[in-house]
Amino acid sequence: MVQLPKIIAEYAESFRGLLFPNLCMGCSNVLSKNENILCFICENSLPKTNFHLETENIIFKRLYGRILIENATALFYFDKGNTVQRLMHLLKYSNKKEIGKYLGSMLGKDLLDSELYKNISSVIPIPLHEKKLKIRGYNQAEYFALGIAEAMKINAVTNVLQRIENTETQTGKNRFERWENVKDAFVFKNESTIENHHVLLVDDVVTTGATLEACAQHLMTIPNVSVSIVTIAFAH
Repeated sequence: MVQLPKIIAEYAESFRGLLFPNLCMGCSNVLSKNENILCFICENSLPKTNFHLETENIIFKRLYGRILIENATALFYFDKGNTVQRLMHLLKYSNKKEIGKYLGSMLGKDLLDSELYKNISSVIPIPLHEKKLKIRGYNQAEYFALGIAEAMKINAVTNVLQRIENTETQTGKNRFERWENVKDAFVFKNESTIENHHVLLVDDVVTTGATLEACAQHLMTIPNVSVSIVTIAFAH
């Protein structure tokens, strides 16, 4: 016999759904009961790179000779006006932190199927400066890292890298200017936490790779640390 409180709860949930339906963050259509964040159509149309299956993809080659990373990948291609741009804008500026974990879980499951990422020990998000963190309220890269870590069943480590310079925006700068803007922006805390680890360094988007390069170089000075890089999107 079905308990009355359970029936009431189900009716209440159905009524809430009528008043405040869950909408797809890609196309704004109403989500079905089995959909989350994105409808199946939007999710299946996302422009995945599948770089996690390639040893020398375009991101790896872009960083080759600048830092000795193990591997590099991005979940999606980024183009102006596409669904990926919309998701990243919602994640970064509209307090939709759940998008970060959703996309992180998606990538984490892909990485589990790749031999290149089998020995990852921990996930580290690129940190925000405390002033920017206070304004935004959260670090979007951290939520992406949390999603990856949960899917891969490893730790997300947020107490190793600290951003000490509140650098100006990278938009409009060339590769050298971007590097100069961030090369002294980071310091260590608790570096012994990741000694002997293969670290997955996480950011939201890679363009020239200057910020990732600066962080990776710092991490590689810790004893026996190797670094792979992942981002939500690759601006090509």
